[in-house]
Amino acid sequence: MLRFLYTRIMGKHRGQMLQPGDEAPDLRLEKLGGGEESLREAGGVLLVFFKISCPVCQFTLPYLDRLHPGVRVWAISQNDAGDTRDFARHFRLTLPILLDPEDRFPASNAFGITSVPTLFQLGGGRVEKVIEGWDRKEMAALGAVRDGDNVPAFKAG
Repeated sequence: MLRFLYTRIMGKHRGQMLQPGDEAPDLRLEKLGGGEESLREAGGVLLVFFKISCPVCQFTLPYLDRLHPGVRVWAISQNDAGDTRDFARHFRLTLPILLDPEDRFPASNAFGITSVPTLFQLGGGRVEKVIEGWDRKEMAALGAVRDGDNVPAFKAG
């Protein structure tokens, strides 16, 4: 039902990923550890969709964690709370993590992602930038990669 309503409102077809200029979905997601956040009301935030079993996500998230708290970064897990908590502990993540319920993945479907990690820079209720996978130039532009980091140029998600 959410996808149907979203498609009717946004004019997107199933599987079509949101692009810069598109309106951010009006969703609220549970935060790991309690509470919830509104994706549309977030203002300037960098969302990163991830799955704990994804090797590129395991590589990328610690670099994005460097941005927090100076840059608002919210990780959106496609796994349950327990597994996500273990992942965050293992990789020593301090950034806020939201949960995209595994039974229907409302946020992943609303954004139309097809692979993880996928990042969306949001501002003013709209998508400003999209990054798929690991891209050293894009990560450096965000400030996640620093001088002296020996990292690959690209890793597909």
